[in-house]
Amino acid sequence: MEEIAWQDFTRVELRVGTIVEVEDFPEARVPAYKIKADFGPELGVRKSSAQVTDLYRKDDLLGRQIVAVVNFPAKQIGPMRSEFLLTGFYREDRSVVLAVPERDVPNGAKLG
Repeated sequence: MEEIAWQDFTRVELRVGTIVEVEDFPEARVPAYKIKADFGPELGVRKSSAQVTDLYRKDDLLGRQIVAVVNFPAKQIGPMRSEFLLTGFYREDRSVVLAVPERDVPNGAKLG
């Protein structure tokens, strides 16, 4: 494991958002959803794709708070531009378990 400086970590903007829209993403090479999340008044609603179809149905995700990296540059994923990275943990079977706040916090709250 590579060590990083504290200053490196502070550059990563990990923010809380609430999922406001989930759609199938049939163009994705690996099964995924198109997700829109509200990150509060400062950042607004952003979109991304997420390969979380193994453990989550669309209605499981709608309204759920998530933790995301919001300061990566936008990335083209098939026909859409991803504007945040949804965080989660891989299980042995490669399915992803979302990283989520333990309690409700305001959209846009920064992990500190």
